Amino acid sequence: MIKNRLVLGAAIAAAAWAAAGCASHGKYTEQHISAAKEKMQAMKSATEWEMARQAFLAGDLEKAKKGVDRSIALNPNVAKSHVLRGRVMMEMGDLEQAANSLLTARTIDPSFVEGAYYLGICYERFTQKDKALEAYKQAAELDQAAPQYAIAAAEMMIDLDQVDEAQEYLETRRATFEHNAGVRQTLGHIALIKGDKQRAVVLFGEARLLAPDDQAILEDLARAQVEVGQFADAENNLAKLLSSPDYKARRDLQLTRARCLVQVERPMEAREILLGLTGDQSGSADIEAWIELGNVAYLLKDLQRVRLASSRAVAIAPARAEGYLLRALYQRRTGDYAGARGNLDKAIQLGAGAEAAELIAVVEQELGARQAAVPTGGM
Repeated sequence: MIKNRLVLGAAIAAAAWAAAGCASHGKYTEQHISAAKEKMQAMKSATEWEMARQAFLAGDLEKAKKGVDRSIALNPNVAKSHVLRGRVMMEMGDLEQAANSLLTARTIDPSFVEGAYYLGICYERFTQKDKALEAYKQAAELDQAAPQYAIAAAEMMIDLDQVDEAQEYLETRRATFEHNAGVRQTLGHIALIKGDKQRAVVLFGEARLLAPDDQAILEDLARAQVEVGQFADAENNLAKLLSSPDYKARRDLQLTRARCLVQVERPMEAREILLGLTGDQSGSADIEAWIELGNVAYLLKDLQRVRLASSRAVAIAPARAEGYLLRALYQRRTGDYAGARGNLDKAIQLGAGAEAAELIAVVEQELGARQAAVPTGGM
């Protein structure tokens, strides 16, 4: 009996040990499986995120949205996934959902710089400029080595009419971004706003040296050079811009170049540009091009083109003085002094300045001389 009890006890003990061992192994296996599953989900989430990012960059917003939603479903605690979703929703025009996603990203990881930056862009599109500025400042603090965040903050200050603050904000960081063209470009814009055109030319020139292939900086430099009367340099830079496929169709730059060519005494070349601008479908209503063509034609004594340009200018913009001034110049050259006087009066009514008044005096003098030359007894 004792022997049987011993055997039975041993069997029970063995069974208990086995049960305990199996329970311990099962718990470990379950944890291992859970960790492996989480790792697999994270990997799948990352894959979905990358595919969504590629779709976003390719402009396929619907595919990008579906992909990033799958990524978030697999792993909802990744800030960059919510940032990508926010960017997708912004481009789809749903600013509310974009803001929600970006705020979620900031909650998950307040130190993630892209979350702050794109939240600033979202607020800017909402025209909530104060909030946008704070978000951009936060991004600039989170990554003090990246100039684009500081530039975004400064540009928002400019939009908020905090021009002096924007200048100080960038100047205090200028040493950090000594070799960054964008900082100098933004300081150039500030200089123009404050009326310091010469400083703007210097700053845009420095930016150009730092980023010689940046055409936006070259355009800023050319426009600033026009403002300070550096027409030869401006014309050269405009010619470079217009030789680029991205810029060759820019009518505003062609017109500015034509004006520069007149200033450097190359009116024939200016006329060719202006004939091109006024000769296409868009040019039929381009008042600035027609006025400039009339001025150049008058300079070249091309009276028929002066007449045509004046007629087009009056037809396009009857409330502007320039068309009547051109017509008066044509009439004076062709001896119609009375007609010239009438159009000059009209130009003055429409706001023409001292030039028109001076021309009236000349026309009256010429008309008086003509009348005095007529013999007594009439014509």
